[in-house]
Amino acid sequence: MTEQSPAFRLGHVPGSTPDKWARKWAERRPHVPLELTVADTDDIVDAVHAGELDAGLVRLPIDRAGLHAIPLYTEVSVVVVTKGHVITAAEEVGPDDLADEIVLRPQDDVLDWTDGYPGRAAVSDPATTADAVELVAAGIGVLVLPLSIARLHHRRDLTHRPLSGVPQSAVVLTWPDAENSDDMEEFIGVVRGRTANSSRTPRRQEPPSTRPERRRPTGRPPRRR
Repeated sequence: MTEQSPAFRLGHVPGSTPDKWARKWAERRPHVPLELTVADTDDIVDAVHAGELDAGLVRLPIDRAGLHAIPLYTEVSVVVVTKGHVITAAEEVGPDDLADEIVLRPQDDVLDWTDGYPGRAAVSDPATTADAVELVAAGIGVLVLPLSIARLHHRRDLTHRPLSGVPQSAVVLTWPDAENSDDMEEFIGVVRGRTANSSRTPRRQEPPSTRPERRRPTGRPPRRR
Protein backbone atom coordinates (compact mmCIF):
# COMPACT_ATOMS: atom_id res chain seq x y z
CA MET A 1 0.00 0.00 0.00
CA THR A 2 1.10 3.57 -0.63
CA GLU A 3 1.97 5.92 2.18
CA GLN A 4 -1.06 7.54 3.79
CA SER A 5 -1.62 11.18 4.75
CA PRO A 6 -2.69 12.20 8.28
CA ALA A 7 -5.94 13.35 6.59
CA PHE A 8 -7.88 12.25 3.52
CA ARG A 9 -8.00 15.23 1.15
CA LEU A 10 -11.02 15.37 -1.16
CA GLY A 11 -11.70 18.06 -3.75
CA HIS A 12 -15.24 18.57 -5.04
CA VAL A 13 -16.84 20.81 -7.65
CA PRO A 14 -19.46 23.44 -6.75
CA GLY A 15 -22.91 21.90 -6.55
CA SER A 16 -21.70 18.44 -5.56
CA THR A 17 -22.72 17.34 -2.08
CA PRO A 18 -20.27 14.96 -0.39
CA ASP A 19 -21.98 15.43 3.01
CA LYS A 20 -23.51 11.94 3.23
CA TRP A 21 -20.16 10.37 2.36
CA ALA A 22 -18.41 12.61 4.89
CA ARG A 23 -20.74 11.33 7.62
CA LYS A 24 -20.06 7.70 6.73
CA TRP A 25 -16.33 8.43 6.58
CA ALA A 26 -16.40 9.90 10.09
CA GLU A 27 -18.08 6.75 11.36
CA ARG A 28 -15.57 4.42 9.74
CA ARG A 29 -12.39 6.49 9.98
CA PRO A 30 -12.77 8.70 13.07
CA HIS A 31 -8.96 8.85 13.41
CA VAL A 32 -8.49 10.25 9.85
CA PRO A 33 -10.04 13.70 9.22
CA LEU A 34 -11.73 14.27 5.87
CA GLU A 35 -10.53 17.60 4.44
CA LEU A 36 -12.87 19.06 1.79
CA THR A 37 -11.80 21.59 -0.85
CA VAL A 38 -14.19 23.25 -3.33
CA ALA A 39 -12.72 24.04 -6.76
CA ASP A 40 -13.48 23.62 -10.44
CA THR A 41 -12.76 20.39 -12.29
CA ASP A 42 -9.49 21.45 -13.92
CA ASP A 43 -7.99 22.67 -10.62
CA ILE A 44 -9.02 19.49 -8.81
CA VAL A 45 -7.55 17.23 -11.50
CA ASP A 46 -4.29 19.21 -11.41
CA ALA A 47 -4.17 18.93 -7.61
CA VAL A 48 -4.79 15.16 -7.73
CA HIS A 49 -1.94 14.77 -10.26
CA ALA A 50 0.33 16.88 -8.03
CA GLY A 51 -0.47 14.84 -4.90
CA GLU A 52 -2.10 17.83 -3.21
CA LEU A 53 -5.45 16.00 -3.11
CA ASP A 54 -6.07 12.29 -2.60
CA ALA A 55 -9.21 12.23 -4.75
CA GLY A 56 -11.78 14.46 -6.39
CA LEU A 57 -15.47 14.61 -7.25
CA VAL A 58 -15.40 16.23 -10.69
CA ARG A 59 -17.54 16.67 -13.79
CA LEU A 60 -16.73 15.03 -17.10
CA PRO A 61 -15.03 15.44 -19.44
CA ILE A 62 -11.55 15.13 -17.94
CA ASP A 63 -8.21 13.90 -19.25
CA ARG A 64 -8.03 10.44 -17.65
CA ALA A 65 -4.31 9.92 -18.30
CA GLY A 66 -2.80 8.66 -15.06
CA LEU A 67 -6.15 8.66 -13.26
CA HIS A 68 -8.85 6.24 -12.22
CA ALA A 69 -12.44 7.45 -12.63
CA ILE A 70 -15.66 5.76 -11.56
CA PRO A 71 -19.09 7.21 -12.44
CA LEU A 72 -21.25 8.33 -9.53
CA TYR A 73 -24.33 10.01 -11.00
CA THR A 74 -25.62 12.14 -13.87
CA GLU A 75 -27.42 15.39 -13.12
CA VAL A 76 -30.62 16.64 -14.73
CA SER A 77 -30.23 19.85 -16.74
CA VAL A 78 -32.69 22.69 -16.13
CA VAL A 79 -33.49 26.04 -17.68
CA VAL A 80 -33.43 28.95 -15.22
CA VAL A 81 -36.00 31.70 -15.85
CA THR A 82 -37.79 34.49 -14.02
CA LYS A 83 -40.94 33.63 -12.13
CA GLY A 84 -43.92 34.25 -14.37
CA HIS A 85 -41.95 33.46 -17.54
CA VAL A 86 -44.04 31.64 -20.18
CA ILE A 87 -41.79 28.57 -19.81
CA THR A 88 -43.05 28.04 -16.25
CA ALA A 89 -46.44 26.98 -17.64
CA ALA A 90 -44.88 23.62 -18.60
CA GLU A 91 -43.63 20.89 -16.30
CA GLU A 92 -40.75 20.07 -18.66
CA VAL A 93 -39.42 21.78 -21.78
CA GLY A 94 -37.17 20.91 -24.71
CA PRO A 95 -34.70 22.77 -26.95
CA ASP A 96 -37.47 23.84 -29.35
CA ASP A 97 -39.14 25.75 -26.53
CA LEU A 98 -36.01 27.91 -26.28
CA ALA A 99 -35.83 28.72 -30.01
CA ASP A 100 -36.89 32.34 -29.53
CA GLU A 101 -35.06 32.85 -26.23
CA ILE A 102 -31.63 34.41 -25.63
CA VAL A 103 -29.75 31.53 -23.99
CA LEU A 104 -26.85 32.89 -21.95
CA ARG A 105 -23.53 31.07 -22.28
CA PRO A 106 -21.24 31.78 -19.30
CA GLN A 107 -17.56 31.22 -19.88
CA ASP A 108 -17.39 28.82 -16.92
CA ASP A 109 -20.24 26.65 -18.26
CA VAL A 110 -19.75 22.99 -17.22
CA LEU A 111 -22.01 21.45 -19.90
CA ASP A 112 -20.58 20.06 -23.14
CA TRP A 113 -22.29 21.91 -26.00
CA THR A 114 -20.31 20.26 -28.80
CA ASP A 115 -23.49 19.82 -30.85
CA GLY A 116 -24.52 23.46 -30.42
CA TYR A 117 -26.59 25.60 -28.07
CA PRO A 118 -30.37 25.96 -28.24
CA GLY A 119 -31.95 29.37 -28.69
CA ARG A 120 -30.25 32.61 -29.69
CA ALA A 121 -26.86 33.84 -28.48
CA ALA A 122 -26.44 37.01 -26.44
CA VAL A 123 -24.35 39.93 -27.72
CA SER A 124 -21.55 38.82 -25.35
CA ASP A 125 -21.01 35.86 -23.04
CA PRO A 126 -21.11 36.46 -19.27
CA ALA A 127 -17.81 35.74 -17.53
CA THR A 128 -19.32 33.53 -14.83
CA THR A 129 -22.47 31.60 -14.01
CA ALA A 130 -23.14 34.07 -11.18
CA ASP A 131 -23.07 36.93 -13.71
CA ALA A 132 -25.46 35.02 -15.97
CA VAL A 133 -27.88 34.47 -13.08
CA GLU A 134 -27.92 38.24 -12.46
CA LEU A 135 -28.80 38.82 -16.12
CA VAL A 136 -31.64 36.30 -15.99
CA ALA A 137 -33.00 38.06 -12.90
CA ALA A 138 -32.86 41.33 -14.85
CA GLY A 139 -34.99 39.77 -17.59
CA ILE A 140 -32.13 39.35 -20.06
CA GLY A 141 -32.23 35.80 -21.38
CA VAL A 142 -32.47 32.35 -19.81
CA LEU A 143 -29.78 30.00 -18.56
CA VAL A 144 -29.22 26.22 -18.80
CA LEU A 145 -27.47 24.59 -15.84
CA PRO A 146 -27.12 21.26 -14.04
CA LEU A 147 -29.78 21.11 -11.34
CA SER A 148 -27.27 21.24 -8.47
CA ILE A 149 -25.71 24.48 -9.76
CA ALA A 150 -29.15 26.01 -10.30
CA ARG A 151 -29.90 25.24 -6.65
CA LEU A 152 -26.55 26.68 -5.62
CA HIS A 153 -27.53 30.00 -7.26
CA HIS A 154 -31.12 29.96 -6.01
CA ARG A 155 -32.96 33.27 -5.87
CA ARG A 156 -36.53 34.01 -4.83
CA ASP A 157 -37.25 35.80 -8.10
CA LEU A 158 -36.07 32.87 -10.26
CA THR A 159 -37.28 29.35 -10.87
CA HIS A 160 -36.34 26.46 -13.18
CA ARG A 161 -37.83 23.67 -15.25
CA PRO A 162 -36.31 20.33 -16.35
CA LEU A 163 -34.88 20.55 -19.87
CA SER A 164 -34.78 17.39 -21.99
CA GLY A 165 -32.73 16.77 -25.11
CA VAL A 166 -29.65 18.74 -23.96
CA PRO A 167 -26.28 17.73 -22.47
CA GLN A 168 -26.18 16.58 -18.86
CA SER A 169 -23.40 16.72 -16.29
CA ALA A 170 -21.81 13.41 -15.25
CA VAL A 171 -20.00 13.41 -11.89
CA VAL A 172 -17.17 10.94 -11.25
CA LEU A 173 -14.76 10.09 -8.46
CA THR A 174 -11.17 10.34 -9.69
CA TRP A 175 -7.86 9.47 -8.03
CA PRO A 176 -4.30 8.58 -9.10
CA ASP A 177 -3.72 5.44 -11.13
CA ALA A 178 -1.43 3.87 -8.56
CA GLU A 179 -1.62 1.34 -5.74
CA ASN A 180 -4.44 2.45 -3.45
CA SER A 181 -3.87 3.32 0.18
CA ASP A 182 -6.17 1.80 2.82
CA ASP A 183 -7.91 5.17 3.10
CA MET A 184 -8.53 5.31 -0.65
CA GLU A 185 -9.99 1.81 -0.62
CA GLU A 186 -12.22 2.81 2.28
CA PHE A 187 -13.49 5.93 0.48
CA ILE A 188 -14.22 3.94 -2.68
CA GLY A 189 -16.26 1.60 -0.50
CA VAL A 190 -18.13 4.53 1.02
CA VAL A 191 -19.17 6.06 -2.33
CA ARG A 192 -20.08 2.67 -3.75
CA GLY A 193 -22.31 1.92 -0.79
CA ARG A 194 -20.33 -0.96 0.63
CA THR A 195 -21.02 -1.71 4.25
CA ALA A 196 -18.20 -1.51 6.77
CA ASN A 197 -18.11 -5.32 7.02
CA SER A 198 -17.80 -5.74 3.25
CA SER A 199 -15.08 -3.10 2.83
CA ARG A 200 -11.82 -4.26 1.26
CA THR A 201 -9.86 -2.35 3.88
CA PRO A 202 -8.05 -4.70 6.26
CA ARG A 203 -9.57 -4.62 9.71
CA ARG A 204 -7.62 -4.41 12.92
CA GLN A 205 -7.14 -7.73 14.59
CA GLU A 206 -8.88 -8.14 17.93
CA PRO A 207 -6.45 -8.68 20.80
CA PRO A 208 -6.38 -12.23 22.17
CA SER A 209 -8.72 -12.88 25.04
CA THR A 210 -7.26 -12.54 28.52
CA ARG A 211 -9.80 -14.95 30.01
CA PRO A 212 -8.00 -18.05 31.32
CA GLU A 213 -8.71 -21.22 29.40
CA ARG A 214 -10.78 -23.76 31.26
CA ARG A 215 -9.07 -27.11 31.68
CA ARG A 216 -10.51 -30.43 32.74
CA PRO A 217 -9.13 -31.41 36.14
CA THR A 218 -6.47 -34.07 35.95
CA GLY A 219 -6.66 -37.25 37.94
CA ARG A 220 -9.47 -39.72 37.99
CA PRO A 221 -12.09 -39.41 35.23
CA PRO A 222 -15.47 -38.12 36.40
CA ARG A 223 -17.61 -40.78 38.00
CA ARG A 224 -20.55 -41.97 35.90
CA ARG A 225 -24.01 -41.58 37.36
